Amino acid sequence: MKPIVVLVGRPNVGKSTLFNRLTKTRDALVADIPGLTRDRHYGHGKLGDKPFLVVDTGGFEPLAKDGILHEMARQTEQAIAEADAVIFVVDGRTGITALDKEIANKLRKAVRPVFVAVNKAEGMNQGIVSADFHELGLGEPRAISATHGEGVRDLIELALEPYAGPDENEGTSAGLKVAIAGRPNVGKSTMINALLGEERVIAFDQPGTTRDAIYIDFERSGKHYTLIDTAGLRRKGKVFETLEKFSVIKTLQSIEDAQVVVLVLDARQDISDQDAHIAGFVVESGRALVVAVNKWDGLDSYVREQIKADLETKLKFLDFADFHYVSALKGQGLERVFRSVDAAYKAATTDLSTPQLTRALIDAVARQSPPRNGIFRPKLRYAHQGGRNPPVIVIHGNALDKVPESYRRYLEHVFREVFKLQGTPLRIQFNVSKNPFADRKPPEQNRRKPKAEGQGRPKVRDPGKSKPRAALGAQRKTPVKIRSTLA
Repeated sequence: MKPIVVLVGRPNVGKSTLFNRLTKTRDALVADIPGLTRDRHYGHGKLGDKPFLVVDTGGFEPLAKDGILHEMARQTEQAIAEADAVIFVVDGRTGITALDKEIANKLRKAVRPVFVAVNKAEGMNQGIVSADFHELGLGEPRAISATHGEGVRDLIELALEPYAGPDENEGTSAGLKVAIAGRPNVGKSTMINALLGEERVIAFDQPGTTRDAIYIDFERSGKHYTLIDTAGLRRKGKVFETLEKFSVIKTLQSIEDAQVVVLVLDARQDISDQDAHIAGFVVESGRALVVAVNKWDGLDSYVREQIKADLETKLKFLDFADFHYVSALKGQGLERVFRSVDAAYKAATTDLSTPQLTRALIDAVARQSPPRNGIFRPKLRYAHQGGRNPPVIVIHGNALDKVPESYRRYLEHVFREVFKLQGTPLRIQFNVSKNPFADRKPPEQNRRKPKAEGQGRPKVRDPGKSKPRAALGAQRKTPVKIRSTLA
């Protein structure tokens, strides 16, 4: 098993910066704003041949009794309970504070190896900047700079010293990445906690609780998954804070990074245009999709029918996706959601043979030919697969640039029905055959030689040499004598 190193400290001391340094990523949001990180954020680090897990936590305030700060403290305490080593990050430029002392008292009771990291010590005398933190009574403080990497390697070597190298038999299984997306406060974090069976992420009745994209590995029914808890997406006109803009960017990146997206809707709110925008982005990204209508419990039959009718009207373009009506708070219907997740991923990555695609294309054209465009009627000859996740079907033929969008949708429906491609977008690409003789030039011997100047033009008569026959008849004035044969 990989050792787990947990980063703990009060808000805005540089824990996320150190997390990015150890994982060699930019997964954790970093800004000069206290309380930016709220949930536990896991990452993979490696020191030489020693791999380890790094856990970034929110600002720790042990005395918080309620609200979001209390939930953040609970998350930190759970991370400490599962840690093999704790790095207590403090601010060397601010000095020791009362909150640092409270955290130190809490860490002493945890019975875990604790290492004090005095951050932001670049350009300062290490002995002087670390002197005050001996008061915490947690061993010798070590001056580091998470931004510049000074002293970080020595600190991690000390924390991982009791642990051996990697287990040769230990393998890392890449799980299916499933992103949970939707508007704020629709129950995304509650759904993830219900799937995991623990309070893994903060679920709070306040929009915007989740700020970062949290990747969580777990196993279900013998299959490995990676759940991605994303920040809620609001309309562009309502996003004002810089922090929220970064959260939106991280959410969009997580959707593109995922293989299947579960779009969570709130049954107790009207289906808005923002829901349709999020669904449209998922479809444009080519990700397999499952729709979960949350908070379905407690609604009467009339309201449920109205919601279903509203979904059919506003999300008609998601007719390829499975819709499930669930209650994340009570854990109802989540098993069916994951069955659809597996089916959608299987459809998105399926292999389609060229003969079967061509036969399906010929049958579709036999039932309904493409409409004529002017004097041309497009000819669809054969089809083959051009990509996976999402499936791409390439059709070859003549005059395919004249195929209307309605016929493209007809072909998409036929292919989806024949090959059972439920839960994944399908893209059809037309490849127009090129005329091989279009750019050929005639051979030299067959070319006509250009005529010399003056040749090939109509002849002009000289008025003085000849006159037309009609003109000659008109000039004759003497009558013609006719001889009588009776004389």
